Amino acid sequence: MPILKHEQDIWPNNLLIEGGEGIVAQPWWAMYTLPRFEKKLMRQLVEQQIPFYGPTIGRRYRSAQGRIRNSFEPLFPNYVFVCGDEMARYNAVSTGSISRWLPVPRPEELVNDLRQIFELIQTDMPLAPELKLQPGQKVRVKTGVFKGFEGVVIRRENEIRLLISVRYMGRGASVALDDCQLEAI
Repeated sequence: MPILKHEQDIWPNNLLIEGGEGIVAQPWWAMYTLPRFEKKLMRQLVEQQIPFYGPTIGRRYRSAQGRIRNSFEPLFPNYVFVCGDEMARYNAVSTGSISRWLPVPRPEELVNDLRQIFELIQTDMPLAPELKLQPGQKVRVKTGVFKGFEGVVIRRENEIRLLISVRYMGRGASVALDDCQLEAI
């Protein structure tokens, strides 16, 4: 049982659904929150109906007492991505949860990367946050649940993993795959 239930990490729910191309034309902002304020900011953005995405993933860990705990943590600590005009940015910054913000120079690239992260999380497969992108072969998955995903192959402890990254941040998430599922692009 999770310590806290999974909270809304995207608003509106169809923000990153394929076909919503209008969001690419909107400005996007990378909001850097105060430490551990990501969920608070997301609750405030829902109240103000400001479109955002702050991906969260489940995490299992062992407590000091030896009990297994489940929690939901931000995939990108301290970051929430906001979609909207200058007024939306101003209202988001006015929440008091943001330390600083940056405009996203190529929103179409960010939206594409966030869509892949969103779809990866929706598969409910165990994900591992990747703090630093490593160089490697760019690939496309040709079979299985992740068919059509594009990313970079990384190796960790004799395991092949597909890295889906958000290029804007230099971070991402990875999932274990068999090399026979991948094709070079």
